[in-house]
Amino acid sequence: MILAKIVIGTLALQSAILRDGGRVLNHPNDPPLPVSPVFEARQLRKVYHTGELDVVALNGVDVEFFSGELVVLLGASGSGKSTLLNILGGLDVPTSGALSYKGWDLTNADEHTLTLFRRNCVGFVFQFYNLIPSLTARENVALITSIARDPMTAEEALEMVDLGDRMDHFPSQLSGGEQQRVAIARAIAKKPEVLLCDEPTGALDITTGITVLEAVERINRELGTLTVIITHNASMAQMADRVLYLSDGQMVKQRRNEKRLPARELEW
Repeated sequence: MILAKIVIGTLALQSAILRDGGRVLNHPNDPPLPVSPVFEARQLRKVYHTGELDVVALNGVDVEFFSGELVVLLGASGSGKSTLLNILGGLDVPTSGALSYKGWDLTNADEHTLTLFRRNCVGFVFQFYNLIPSLTARENVALITSIARDPMTAEEALEMVDLGDRMDHFPSQLSGGEQQRVAIARAIAKKPEVLLCDEPTGALDITTGITVLEAVERINRELGTLTVIITHNASMAQMADRVLYLSDGQMVKQRRNEKRLPARELEW
C-alpha cells in the first residue's frame, strides 16, 4: 500500500512538472489562490557516512519558502547551507524527514522524477561559472533553451542580465562578473519557478559582486522567481525578504526585513 502511494505520487509529480513546471495555473476571473509554500521541509536530516565517522550536515530542519520571495541563508562554513540548497534543488536527498514542492512529495521521488524537477523547475547558480570555454555567451545559454519546456530565448535571458552587447563573446573575453551573469542567464532562461544561488559572489570583488546581485534582484522582482541565496556575507541579508540563520545543521533563527535594501546600496 505504501509503495503504491509512492508510485501514484511520483507519477502525479511527473505529470505536474511536465505540464507546467509545477506552477498552479489560475484563470484571471477565479478567486485568488491560497498562499501555500513552494517548498515545505519538515525535520530534514542529512548524515554523510565517511568510514567509521558519521557527519551530520542537517539535523532536523523545518523551513518553508514562498513564491516570489528573496531569501538569504546565512551561516559559517559547515553549517549545512549547501546541503540544504542541494536537497531543495533535487541534487541530493535527505537521510530522513520530508520535503514537498508545491504540495508534491519529493522525499520519495525516483531519479527520473528528480531529473525532470531539476530540468523544468529549478535554476542553479554556483560560485564557479561552469561555462563551456569554446562556446559564446549566447551558445552557453542556448544549451539550456534547446532542452527546456517553454524557455525564453538566449537573447532575452542575456538582456535580462545586461549582457545584450556581449552575447557573441567567449568566456575568456568576459570578466568574472560577466561570466557569472552568463551563468545566471543560463539558469533563468528556462523560466524556472525557483532560483538557487550558492555563494554567487564568492569569487568576485565588491563592485562586481553587487552587479551580479543586481541581476539576481531584477530576476526576482520582474519574474517573481523564488530566489534563495546562500552566503557567509552578512551584508547581503539586507537585500532579502527573509533571512535564515543556520548553525551546526540546525535552523537557529530567522527574521523578516521590513524593507529590502537595493543591491546597489550594499556595503561589505
